[in-house]
Amino acid sequence: MHLKSKLPEVGTTIFTVMSQLASEYKAINLSQGFPDYECSPQLVELVNHYMKTGYNQYAPMAGIYSLRERIAEKQEKLHQAKYNPDTEITITAGGTQAIFTSIACVIQPGDEVIVFEPAYDSYIPSVTLFGGIVRSVELIAPDYTINWKEVRQMINENTRMIIINTPNNPTAKTLVEEDMAELISITRDSNILIISDEVYEHLVYDCRKHLSVSHYPELMERSFITASFGKLLHTTGWKVGYCLAPEWLMKEFRKVHQFEVFSVNSAVQYAISDHLLDERNYLEISDFFQNKKDFFYNLLKETRFDPLPCYGSYFQSVQYSRISDERDTDLAKRIIREFGVASIPVSAFYQKGTDHKVLRFCFAKKHETLEKAVIKLARI
Repeated sequence: MHLKSKLPEVGTTIFTVMSQLASEYKAINLSQGFPDYECSPQLVELVNHYMKTGYNQYAPMAGIYSLRERIAEKQEKLHQAKYNPDTEITITAGGTQAIFTSIACVIQPGDEVIVFEPAYDSYIPSVTLFGGIVRSVELIAPDYTINWKEVRQMINENTRMIIINTPNNPTAKTLVEEDMAELISITRDSNILIISDEVYEHLVYDCRKHLSVSHYPELMERSFITASFGKLLHTTGWKVGYCLAPEWLMKEFRKVHQFEVFSVNSAVQYAISDHLLDERNYLEISDFFQNKKDFFYNLLKETRFDPLPCYGSYFQSVQYSRISDERDTDLAKRIIREFGVASIPVSAFYQKGTDHKVLRFCFAKKHETLEKAVIKLARI
């Protein structure tokens, strides 16, 4: 029998490769983006409560209404943006499903989608699956700024979508007002839609402010915003996220969503809804991670790695030109084997494997984990 692959260029992800190597060599795993500490005990108790009291059957397709209300309240409080919980918010099985569904409900064969690289690894395969054509714009290293002139030159009658990610994974870059003004100018009076991946919206540092597309009416009217509770609540394994979009887009989103997962874990949704009643559970998270970022950054001064600016997310990228001329993939694997620390080579976030000699470390770890890792890294 023969099968023609729809993703012939896609193999095992770099995250799986590095995590398997970390397990094989018993290395400290700073590669994948997940915490090694527990989430809120009160949140676990809430999930337990709702499971024990019978909330174990299908949730409504769009999600528990009270959770959609909490999200709407949070969005209005933080970004002065009003979303109708009935028609403009859907709970998803994680942020990646929200991204996939946003692409699936819009992209037709031949549609062009602009993606900024280095990019989260789900964007390009998702576009490809639905016959879309990816147009990549590489961010200008080492500051990872957007060349908006290049973006303008790519725009044509086939351009259907632009995908942005702020704060950005893996660069930890956040978009600024000038970026949003360019995006407004480029999309004005066009049929171009936007996916704004804002999964790290609450993890912003050094007195910077997260700029959501929902804060800008001209962008809000054409945008899917995708987000995740996994990053916010230290519960990446629960796979609960959400999508915000104006009603005309959300109508199409839900048509696809209902045939992908239909609905998401009931008890967890009720628990998160209750948990968000205390605004401190999302307002104070940036301070929590600012402390970890600063702690890890200062530890890295003991090594020959050169940390790049980190304004958001829970990833710290480092240049290693003072250490080696090896390709980043080769060095990352060697560090696992010889020094016992796992990272992600940033070239994996480029279609062409662009190598700026940069590795990405996750600092969403216990302080003792980070200390042990840096002791090993300092030997390189």
